[in-house]
Amino acid sequence: MARCHTDCLQKPLSIAFGRLGKLVGRYPWWFLLIPFVLSAGLGAGFYFLPQRQANNIEDQFTPIGGPAKTERDFLRTHFPTNDSGHFSAQRLYTEGSFVSLIAVSTTDNVINVNTFKELMKLDEMVQNFTVMDAATNTTLTFQKLCAEVQGQKCISANPLLSAVQSNVSLIETIQIGYPMFQGRTFLGTYLGGVTLNPGNIVQKAKAIKLQYYLREENEQDKENSLQWISQFIKFLSKNTNEYQLNEIKVSYFTSVSRQQEFDATTKTVIPLFSITYFVTIFFSIVSCIRFDCVRNKVWVAGFGVISSGLAVLSSFGLLLLCGVPFVITVGNAPFLILGVGVDDMFIMISSWQQTKVKNKVEERMAETYAEAAVSITITTLTDVLAFYIGILTSFRSVQSFCIYTGTAILFCFLYNVTCFGAFLALNGRREESNRHWFICKKVEEEKDDDRSSAYNMCCVGGGYSQTTGKETDHPITGFFRKQYGPFLTNFWTKILVVLLYGGYLASSIYGCFQVQEGIDLRNLATDSSYVRSFYDDDDLYFSEFGPRVMVVVTEEVSYWDLDVQSKTDRCLESFINNSYVSESFSESWLSVYRGIANQMNLNIRDKSNFIGNLSILFTLFPDYKQDVEIQAGAIRASRFFIQTVNVTSAVDERDMLNQVRDTAKRCEIPVLVYHPAFIYFDQYAVIIDNTIQNVGVAAAVMFVISILLIPNPLCSLWVTFTIASIIVGVTGFMAYWDVNLDSISMINLVICIGFSVDFSAHITYAFVSNHKTKVNERIIDALHSLGYPIVQGAVSTILGVIALSAAESYIFRTFFKIIFLVIAFGMIHGLVFLPVFLTLFGDCKRRFKNASKIEDHIDKQIPGDDLRETNINDYDNIVTTFPKKSPYPDPDCP
Repeated sequence: MARCHTDCLQKPLSIAFGRLGKLVGRYPWWFLLIPFVLSAGLGAGFYFLPQRQANNIEDQFTPIGGPAKTERDFLRTHFPTNDSGHFSAQRLYTEGSFVSLIAVSTTDNVINVNTFKELMKLDEMVQNFTVMDAATNTTLTFQKLCAEVQGQKCISANPLLSAVQSNVSLIETIQIGYPMFQGRTFLGTYLGGVTLNPGNIVQKAKAIKLQYYLREENEQDKENSLQWISQFIKFLSKNTNEYQLNEIKVSYFTSVSRQQEFDATTKTVIPLFSITYFVTIFFSIVSCIRFDCVRNKVWVAGFGVISSGLAVLSSFGLLLLCGVPFVITVGNAPFLILGVGVDDMFIMISSWQQTKVKNKVEERMAETYAEAAVSITITTLTDVLAFYIGILTSFRSVQSFCIYTGTAILFCFLYNVTCFGAFLALNGRREESNRHWFICKKVEEEKDDDRSSAYNMCCVGGGYSQTTGKETDHPITGFFRKQYGPFLTNFWTKILVVLLYGGYLASSIYGCFQVQEGIDLRNLATDSSYVRSFYDDDDLYFSEFGPRVMVVVTEEVSYWDLDVQSKTDRCLESFINNSYVSESFSESWLSVYRGIANQMNLNIRDKSNFIGNLSILFTLFPDYKQDVEIQAGAIRASRFFIQTVNVTSAVDERDMLNQVRDTAKRCEIPVLVYHPAFIYFDQYAVIIDNTIQNVGVAAAVMFVISILLIPNPLCSLWVTFTIASIIVGVTGFMAYWDVNLDSISMINLVICIGFSVDFSAHITYAFVSNHKTKVNERIIDALHSLGYPIVQGAVSTILGVIALSAAESYIFRTFFKIIFLVIAFGMIHGLVFLPVFLTLFGDCKRRFKNASKIEDHIDKQIPGDDLRETNINDYDNIVTTFPKKSPYPDPDCP
């Protein structure tokens, strides 16, 4: 039976790999030793690992070239921070250097004398904390480093503490307006869990926040503040209980906490790798054990895992030598590579077992490579290209992971067809001489009925099927042929599978619309981190008010012109009409200036008077001097403030950001909106587009590879369909497993594309390569050959990452969850859905009219059930003896 014309690439590739297999079988020691030498050389790159680590959260987990970064650069240029004289937290273009404490009442109300006594004690602890700078032999105190107001004193940690000062009994007598205290101070970020009396007077509050800012105007200030904060974190984690705080429970956070805790997550996963390596080796050995002391594949299975380890060593070492940044997300890669490498090993072992035992090792290696190497080439190409396509994304964390993992998979393939293949050939020589797998001593080939079964199993081996000349099937392999295959091809089973697939697809599509976007920054810390407690308290008690957003006029405008003032007012009003912006708490220096001018009868209707009289505004309200940039007698830029509210979830963050930016575009004057949190919110603007781009491009590339290497265009379409189906399933079930669509899960969706091809390509290739005319028999043969290797590969991959389920880090747990979904759905598609769909829709419709005559001719050569055991090359030889004058087209062609 002739092949389709689409095998123009597959056939020569198979021939080339057959020749490589013969070469490996002839010179195994060379192919074994060279990869070890190469790995030793490239492994030297790990010397540079400390210099290559790049775990800056902003750099790795926010979009490259995000709009907020450009907006921040504008603020940095036109509105530099003044934290040693006129510090204002809302005017910072960064988060600043700070220590933040949230005190939650253990009773029901923090507004009482006893609680404030403890708050004062807590404040005193911060104020008196000192650090000795060993480099300069100077003492660093909070008083020396704190951000100052009007050059006189440190900025207050909380307005209520300033109001009572040392007389805490006043707290129960003063009226606390909320959220505006004493008409000017905004308490929304300082007092939480508030219950109000009529007139917006605080009746009680559940939590209070103390915020301590330190200077960072110059590099020395920044370095000193960083040193003080780092030491204070250590002190606070050990000594809070010594202050006998009974009325309050304290959680804390600093400007460096998120980064420090993120860096610490890597250490939590290092012990898991050794566990994973042991589990993978154990599973590989157990799954390859044969009750034949000669045909046993224990050493081969163990070495397959070692080969994957060499691939990690070589690829990572090479990239470190080349200066590629190493980020924390790359820590997931070794777990994945173990699974991928072992998967390919199982395919090669399965192909080896399908060769004739009595053939020479070189011939068996040639047949193994001709069949298996093409299959693993397809999956390697798809995996590698899927990862390299992931480099197109806007997140550096995704880029680094894709570079490292894609390169490691490439090395894994190279070592499988060289190093592992060489070991397989050496093991084949042992089998050829009928030597024991452990002691390498020659053993008897035929079992002696007079001996015990234990003796026959341990001391007699080398048996094989006399009918086919191949190794005896593994019991599970036989299960796929005799039980599972016939069951799956039953008509009623197919109906049930189609119905199950409909349910799977419906639930997956529904889940896709429930997936949340964006990474929660608390998830960058470990579960036991103090950061999580602070975030929880902050969300619970201080979520009513969101970021205080700057509205910045970016160009010179004629502020004294009434028309320009009207445009500015209309612009601010359009922000206030936004559902996420509070009308009451916007702030405009221009409105205040006009009010002063009206009260004092100032002329501000022309440029010179408008700019000249600004000094009066700055005298009365010094903070506004930081909101107006005056150069060369002109106002180059200015800014206003709006207060956002009810930004309590990732969806709110996304919608608020989009709404205020859209509003800014509609303003009649040139404005931008900015808050330091927008640096992280920017991920919402690109995460979906990046994901669709990566998935779309990768799927297209996967289709091209499939159509080139699988000799049937229709079946290539089925591979592409399977990819799409698995991606939809994984994305949908992410929502059910509380996994957001963020830069971390985007990595895993890239993995999803490659792994989807792995499962579908193996079965599809085996189905198309089979020469039988009956689709049910062809799919049974495919399941017989590849069912067990697919199960082995799936289980080994899951075992490779299962240790990550115990990790304390969201990053590693998310990796496990999505890999589990990918592998589970991939295996179900490969062993259940796809085989059924191939039998229903995957076969070409135009047939040989005398196809039955061909089968009769083949049956004369190989009777009955033995047909399933026929080697493809034997099958080709038999078919070529059939008369070639048939006018009918090839049955496998469209």
